[in-house]
Amino acid sequence: MKITIRQPLGFSEIGRKDNQEDCVYPAFKNVSAKNHFFVLCDGMGGHENGEVASATVCEAFGKYFETHQPEDGVMTPDLFKQALDYAYNELDKKDSGGLKKMGTTMTCLYLHKKGYLVAHIGDSRIYHVRPNTGIVYQSSDHSLVNDLLRAGELTEEEAVNFPQKNVITRAMQPNLERRHKADIYSFSDIQKGDYFFLCSDGVLEQLTNDKLCAILSDKNLSDNQKLDS
Repeated sequence: MKITIRQPLGFSEIGRKDNQEDCVYPAFKNVSAKNHFFVLCDGMGGHENGEVASATVCEAFGKYFETHQPEDGVMTPDLFKQALDYAYNELDKKDSGGLKKMGTTMTCLYLHKKGYLVAHIGDSRIYHVRPNTGIVYQSSDHSLVNDLLRAGELTEEEAVNFPQKNVITRAMQPNLERRHKADIYSFSDIQKGDYFFLCSDGVLEQLTNDKLCAILSDKNLSDNQKLDS
C-alpha cells in the first residue's frame, strides 16, 4: 500500500491556561509531507511541570521512532510498546519529586506501508474521518466522564456540564508503581482523501463530531481554510 501524505497542518492556543502545556512532534514549523508519525501530548492541569512532561514524552517518541525504523516498514503494537517504555524511562528522569506528579496525555498516529497504528493514553483524542462518509475511527477517552457515560450514569447532555469532566483515569507520569498502558490499534482501511485529526480536550470543548465531519467534508474549503474553521 502506497500512502501519500499532504502537508500536515496544526494549530495551538493557550486558552485559559497560564502557559502552554500542549506539545506536538514534529513541531509545526518542522512538519512536512515526509513525516509519517505524529505525537500530541497535553500536560496535566493542576500538576507541576505539565509542559515538561508533554515535551519530554513528545521528544522521546520522536527520537525513538527516528532511530528505530521497523525493518519491514510496518509499525506493530509490540514495537510501539518499546517506544512507550523508552518515553516512560525518559519521563522518569525528569521527576521533580512534587506532591502532584507531573503528567501528560499521549496520542500517536503512525502511518506505514500496510496502514496505520494509533495509540493513546488519557483524554486527548484521535480521529480518522472520511469526507462525506463520517468517522472511521475515534479513540475512547480515558476519563471519568467517559466511564460514567459508558456505564449509563450520565447522559450526553449531562456530560457537557459535568463538574469533573476534566478528570482523567490514565496519564503518563514518572516513576509510577504501575505504568498506565496505552490503547493500541492497527488498521488497514485508508482511502484517498481521508483525514486524521489529533487534538487535546480543549479543542473538543469547542468542536462536535458533526461539526468536524462537516468541515472536513466541505469541498469548497482548502485544508488551510478547514483548519481556520
